Amino acid sequence: MKKFSTLVLVFFSFCLLPLTVFAGQGRIDSILQKGILVVGTTGHYPPFCVESRNGELIGMDIDLAKLMAKAMGVKAEIKKMPLEELLQAVEQGKIDMALAGISITSKRNLRTAFAGPYFVIGQSLLTTKDRIGEMKGPDDINHPDFRLAVAEGTTGAQVARTLAPKASIVKAKNMEAALDMLLDKKVDALMADQPFCVVAAFLNKDKGLAPSDPFTFEPVGIALPADDLLLLNWVKNFLMIMEANGQLGELKQFWFSDPSWMKNLPDELKGKKLYQPGI
Repeated sequence: MKKFSTLVLVFFSFCLLPLTVFAGQGRIDSILQKGILVVGTTGHYPPFCVESRNGELIGMDIDLAKLMAKAMGVKAEIKKMPLEELLQAVEQGKIDMALAGISITSKRNLRTAFAGPYFVIGQSLLTTKDRIGEMKGPDDINHPDFRLAVAEGTTGAQVARTLAPKASIVKAKNMEAALDMLLDKKVDALMADQPFCVVAAFLNKDKGLAPSDPFTFEPVGIALPADDLLLLNWVKNFLMIMEANGQLGELKQFWFSDPSWMKNLPDELKGKKLYQPGI
């Protein structure tokens, strides 16, 4: 009986295999036939994605999307949409994939497939260059004399309370207000996600700001349809090749370490209202 059950299971596995492969081929075939890879993003999360002064979307994720399209032999069509609609658009087939600095979480992965991670971010500290060496881990900030700014309702605020419960945590209404506190020397540092800290340091080079290494682990991935095995496999292998040949490292180095791209931002984005938090 046990042998029979095993044979039945193997039989049905082979019967279902062609259907699974066919489901995966459908999206790839559609992309190749149209000659267009449709990628969704928010356009509000530099260095991953942001709108330039001429209205063009730029960023590490935009470069990655264009490189994928080139590898497929098609054109990239970047669709900007609100944060809350992005993953739903992937599920409904309105876009082929989503790149917007999206954190891979267990809850999201129940409905959406993810390729990656192609980047790892986390909650970091932003402080002055002369003090950054003092803040290598939670123990260095977990004392009452350390004044730490956080924006209410953010992941940074939650992490700060967990990692540094003894610190003097100062709540700000938003990220811009928390940054003001640091610039006015009312706090020793602020805690926020790494991209915010990187961009804020770029924008305030004259203030001598510097971001720390992340204190938490937040893997970032490419969101893909859950029923498309071939597309998921293709994107995973594409990222593997990008990592192996050094192109992925070059993208990371440029967008997260070289502030030269900031000159392409609109003047109003060069102020403190730089982005909406990532997801």
